[in-house]
Amino acid sequence: MSRPPRPDRSADASASRHNGGKDSGTIRTLKSLGQHFLADKGMAARIVDGADVGPDDTVLEIGPGRGILTDILLSRAKRVVAIELDRGLHGLLEERFADEPRLTLHHRDALKFDPATIGEPYKLVANLPYQVTTPLLFHLLESTPPPDCMVVMIQEEVAHRILAQPGTREYGVLTLGVALRAGAKKVMTVKPGAFSPPPKVRSTVIRLTPLASPPLPEGEQAHFMRVVRAAMGTRRKTLKNALGALKLPNETVLEALDQCGLDPQVRGETLGLEAFVQLARALPSSN
Repeated sequence: MSRPPRPDRSADASASRHNGGKDSGTIRTLKSLGQHFLADKGMAARIVDGADVGPDDTVLEIGPGRGILTDILLSRAKRVVAIELDRGLHGLLEERFADEPRLTLHHRDALKFDPATIGEPYKLVANLPYQVTTPLLFHLLESTPPPDCMVVMIQEEVAHRILAQPGTREYGVLTLGVALRAGAKKVMTVKPGAFSPPPKVRSTVIRLTPLASPPLPEGEQAHFMRVVRAAMGTRRKTLKNALGALKLPNETVLEALDQCGLDPQVRGETLGLEAFVQLARALPSSN
């Protein structure tokens, strides 16, 4: 019996996974994944709708589970590449789609999969494994090239953090890390009843569209994230004091804040993406 999912509160936190498919009998799955399977075909179709999948599209699916999304994707897309870590589910998918040449099925860890091997532009449509949502998102956003778009079902709490506005409780490092690389919008909320068995957390589908021209080049993005983590490290701490975590001379920090027109007494969680981009450019890298 599957264990209920636990909230994803960090890049490597949580231990639940939502996968797709109709009940195909008893399957031996990895208990550590705490699987809850999407069972609402109408909801699955709406997820695919969110990515505007058409006959010319190649789609990457992570965590296909029992194949409810896979089946719909194959009815609309030119080609589907699916990655399933669970050996039992991988075997089920091999059997179910044995006569489907447009499906390429991999049994492996998605974090070790190089999207460049797909060989052509692609869209991501997936019910992401919740225990690795954050690292998977950045693995794909930082790949070359990134997907044309990413329509993913994730834990509602994580979606709120990605979509948060400056000054709110949810706004933080994850918000800015995604915003640096992609535009984000909510597609829909998915209630627990859409799954079998129903999980104890709510889910949200979001659409991420990687930016054609990010505000910082790849070589400066790691420094940007260091600045963001320092500024957000202790909420309600003044920006000047929080940036002390960068181990830069105090006068250097003050000069950078003045250059950006920022009050040293403001708090990091009130600043938007543009302000952090300017601050990262003004502060010397600690490397």
